Amino acid sequence: MKTDTADRLPRVFWIVFAGQLVNRIGSMVATFLVFYLTSRGLTVAGIGVVTTALGVGGLLSQPVGGFLADRFGHRLTLIAGMVATAGCMGALGAAQNLPLLAISAAALGFVGDLYRPAAAALVAEVVPLRRRSYAYGLIFWAINLGYPVAGVSAGLLAAHGFWLLFATDAFTCLLFAGIIALGIPATVDRRPAGGRPLVGYRTAFADFRLRWLVILTCGYFVVYSQVFFGLPLAITGAGLPPSSFGPIVVVNGVGIVCLQPFASRLLARFAPLRVLGVSWLFVGTGMGLVGFAHTTTEFALAAVVWTVGEVGAGGVAAGLVANLAPTGAHGRYQALYGWSQAVAKVIAGAVGPAVYVTAGPAALSIGCVVVALGCCVTAFRVAPAFHRPSSRNIPCADRQDARRAAC
Repeated sequence: MKTDTADRLPRVFWIVFAGQLVNRIGSMVATFLVFYLTSRGLTVAGIGVVTTALGVGGLLSQPVGGFLADRFGHRLTLIAGMVATAGCMGALGAAQNLPLLAISAAALGFVGDLYRPAAAALVAEVVPLRRRSYAYGLIFWAINLGYPVAGVSAGLLAAHGFWLLFATDAFTCLLFAGIIALGIPATVDRRPAGGRPLVGYRTAFADFRLRWLVILTCGYFVVYSQVFFGLPLAITGAGLPPSSFGPIVVVNGVGIVCLQPFASRLLARFAPLRVLGVSWLFVGTGMGLVGFAHTTTEFALAAVVWTVGEVGAGGVAAGLVANLAPTGAHGRYQALYGWSQAVAKVIAGAVGPAVYVTAGPAALSIGCVVVALGCCVTAFRVAPAFHRPSSRNIPCADRQDARRAAC
């Protein structure tokens, strides 16, 4: 049987894929940061200062990264971001007091996600329109494959000293930068004669389709982030030990790794925004079940439901954003999409525990279902607008492919 070369993902994509996987396997510090700060003798208030500094820095990271990617090139921004992250990782590990820890954490938060818009934009530049959702789905799969490996490895290394976590994390950042520097030629950042048209953030956000996608994505991630905020509270409230979180993580991780490659191909034939709407509703339903779970088995069953939704959403939104972006603006478009997730995490971290404490787990769960349902209904209502790519947003040569990708 003859293979259609048009269906093959390009070499540059697989280099970015490999770099993302390596980097994710080495992402250990963020997961164990609270344990590290506790070992340094910080109070709960002090830990809150450091983690808040990290989050505030993260709010600025992707917008700046998107600007740099479009202005100076995706490859260069990705390499610089990873090298800077390695340096800030070392600074955080070497900090000796609370002010230095907070400053280092803010710097790490700022540079830690600079690479994300650049990596996503690089994929958009080299992958054909109709294959983008599949490509982003594979990267989502790689990230979720690396996460449990990083967690297990970090636990083993931490037993021999937290400095090993910082060293490993920094090394994999540099390795990611090296993979990109050696594997992708500098010509990918070279602009054609006359330069690419640059689209500022004001113009990008004036694209009502991107605006809707950012708003809906923010709402969805407020719900999904309760996996990290509301779920631990629900497990504790049910009288279960923290170790009960383990089987839930396993169910989620195994489900994504097993289902994602097949789901990406299957769902590519449907309208992306409708796929997202249904997927968001699954995640909201899964989080809704959390509020009424009392045993580890019941929590794991809830995890199965939201994992199905997570698999459905994985990669689809990033692919849709890439299809909306005009030439030369992929970095900014991806940055706005990524920024919506950062904002959602801040909102979820404040609202989730507050609702849980004041109104109870059932109220938080019902709230998750309501928000997810609202996102789903809205997605279906605005989906027709995404079937009509405008000449302002998509180059003439790409319009026919864009219509097929949207429909």
